[in-house]
Amino acid sequence: MILEYTCSNFKSIKDKIIFSMLATTDTSYEENLVKITNNKVNRITAIYGSNGSGKSCFINSISLLKNIICNSNNFQPGDMIPYMPHKLSEKPASHTIQFIKGSTRYAYGIEYDSSKIYNEYLYYFPNGKQAKIFDRTIDGITFGEKFKKDLDKIKSFIKPNKSFLAIAANLTNVNDIIQVFMFFKDDLIIYPEEHNDWLFYSIDKINKDNEIKKIFIEFMQSIGYEIQDIHTKVEQANISEESFIQNMPEIVRKQFANLNPIKMEAKLDYGKFIVDLAEESNGMKKLFEVICPILDIIFNNKILLWDEMETKFHPYIVDAILNLFMNSKKDSMSQLIFSTHDTNLLDLNRFRRDQIWFTELTTDRATDLYSLSELKNVRKDENIRKGYMNGKYGAIPFLQNPLIFPITEEVDG
Repeated sequence: MILEYTCSNFKSIKDKIIFSMLATTDTSYEENLVKITNNKVNRITAIYGSNGSGKSCFINSISLLKNIICNSNNFQPGDMIPYMPHKLSEKPASHTIQFIKGSTRYAYGIEYDSSKIYNEYLYYFPNGKQAKIFDRTIDGITFGEKFKKDLDKIKSFIKPNKSFLAIAANLTNVNDIIQVFMFFKDDLIIYPEEHNDWLFYSIDKINKDNEIKKIFIEFMQSIGYEIQDIHTKVEQANISEESFIQNMPEIVRKQFANLNPIKMEAKLDYGKFIVDLAEESNGMKKLFEVICPILDIIFNNKILLWDEMETKFHPYIVDAILNLFMNSKKDSMSQLIFSTHDTNLLDLNRFRRDQIWFTELTTDRATDLYSLSELKNVRKDENIRKGYMNGKYGAIPFLQNPLIFPITEEVDG
């Protein structure tokens, strides 16, 4: 579970923004919070803001952090680190994140530009007390006493453009480091950026796992689709010689022959008729694509970051997806962080004030991020949707001129 995340100098994010999943002292809907040691943590947060204010940029910044860590070992000497600073800043970019993996709390941070990493650290909190795993600066690196023996052996592998976390995860068997690396690699799921194989995953999962298939059908029935069954098929496709382009070079022919592509299909059985998934609407295709991965995220305590979740979905379906997270078992550590323009969700009968966040551009076109709980004089019974549309909380477009002008009739002289 993510506890807190900060970022500075990435695209529209110039000065440090602070995002938190930790609950405030607000007593609303405490039954929906996950209690971990002395912390109470939200499962879901929604991010609102006008187009171009930084909602996607915020999610992309976490995606970039994941990318740097997971792909760092592939960087060759002289390769550039992905560095996308704000147009008005020449400072290094910075990310920090505190999270819980298993039963352990970790804090990781990195500061870098396109050529080198200036600072990088990893701490953990055994028995609630902060302890160092490693702390790297431009001048060198130090290790916590417990980890010194293992990590000293790989100091020579440090490169200016490589994350030490990535190096250590690949060259040592230190459990805490591997746990943290796997958090970034497997537990942070970015949608739609990482959804290329989600349709295959869903069909394959339904094909192999009857329990997942049952849950999927029950979910679809709960939102009004009268699906009785799903017929799936996953098999190896045979490439015949006739399918090759005439005069194809032999070396290319061999490469095609060795691809062994997978053929898959899904048919939705409505009882009275059966429809191939390819014939369904785009909304249904997307729903079929995302539900199985969402179930995997919930069952395996992962975090889904979803940009514009409502796209192609009816508000009722968005509501059903939110309920999947909210109604998961009490000890589930899965989370959903999503950006949206759907004002139907702006309701304090649904969300706590610390679950609603806003992005807004400052005068130097930099993203500011803040939660509803940070604003003064917001009542628990307030009509949040109306207040947002009226600009009470900021985070809406500022229209200097109307787009449609009244037509005036000319008077003949």
